[in-house]
Amino acid sequence: MYIVPKGTKDVLPSESYKWRYIEDAVRRVAALFSLKEIRTPVFEHTELFLRGVGNTTDVVNKEMYTFDDKSGRSLTLKPEGTAGVARSVLENSLAAGALPLKMYYITPVFRYEQPQAGRLREHHQFGAEIYGADTAECDAEVITIVKTFFDTLGLKNLSVRINSIGCPECRPRYNEALTRYYTAHEGDLCGDCKTRLHKNPLRLLDCKNPGCKKLTPPKITDFLCAECKSRFEELQELLTALDVPFSVDTNIVRGLDYYTGVVFEFINGNIGAQSTVCGGGRYNGLTEELGGARIPAVGFGMGIERLIMTLEEAGLFCGEDENPRVYTAPIGKPASVECQKIVKRLREAGVAAETDISGRSLKAQMKYADKLNAGYVVVVGENEIEQGKFTIKNMKNHDKYERDLEGLIKFFKENI
Repeated sequence: MYIVPKGTKDVLPSESYKWRYIEDAVRRVAALFSLKEIRTPVFEHTELFLRGVGNTTDVVNKEMYTFDDKSGRSLTLKPEGTAGVARSVLENSLAAGALPLKMYYITPVFRYEQPQAGRLREHHQFGAEIYGADTAECDAEVITIVKTFFDTLGLKNLSVRINSIGCPECRPRYNEALTRYYTAHEGDLCGDCKTRLHKNPLRLLDCKNPGCKKLTPPKITDFLCAECKSRFEELQELLTALDVPFSVDTNIVRGLDYYTGVVFEFINGNIGAQSTVCGGGRYNGLTEELGGARIPAVGFGMGIERLIMTLEEAGLFCGEDENPRVYTAPIGKPASVECQKIVKRLREAGVAAETDISGRSLKAQMKYADKLNAGYVVVVGENEIEQGKFTIKNMKNHDKYERDLEGLIKFFKENI
């Protein structure tokens, strides 16, 4: 017997309604903000992620699923959604149209990491990207999209944390300060951070190792240039005006190299140490890094598996499993044909209906209807066919109604 690979999971029929519930909410909120869906390939050329995500990140160094195809080309299963969208924007000249360009996606992503609560080696993300607007208003809108989505799901107690990690003008000064600080404390760093110190010191702020987290490096907000400082202050004013509660967390840097300027996270403290439900920020230089024109952009991504855990932990119902509302139980072959005709009429009328297709006894059918949680049962035998009258039984309160065929169809259309 085969089992799924480590770090992957089946979405079973009994659970898939939760995914549809979330995906339906995604599309409703996307429509409110005029976001259009984009779908990019599951795999891309490896160079896209080396240049776009950054070769000093854990994603590139440790977590990518990379392989050579039969022609010897290096390909990688996408570890995140933004780089592929940026590639598509450039390749298809999407920025030549009306700006800002507003998109969203629901996609599988692949990272070779230790499976943990809400994070698998194959997991799924909902993300959004806005290209062509370099303003605090655009940053605030992206954060508002996330908050509106969580409000739609009933998640109102998540905390929003924001930071600015500077631009190419002010970040080098901060990197120098970080390097001086961490060099003086190099003996307290984990092995990974000792390597990061000489490659990309900003990554040290993202380390989860307790020994590294207890250190108190200088704050990036003390090194921001005038423009970055003004933008960050303007964002805070906008979020306040929009009634979006937030706090400034100078340790937020995000784990990918393309981020510049504003970054943010939505935090849930109830999923162990892995509490970030959504993260995002601005990446104005990404398209330029990929060989195209500089197009300002900002966006976010969130894991759907972790979101399902958050909803369940908060005691919120993720929709309702779809059960047949009507079950018709035939007694004998002629009745089986009649039930097939009734079910066909009901489905054409938009009523979810089932009937026996396994040759079960009436007793077994009633047990099956109960397992399906059918709302109504109609038993059909010779007498019902001869008289043209059918008894409808409400399985919740046990009320019964008698109708002819047309009355039966009308009853379910009006009551379901």
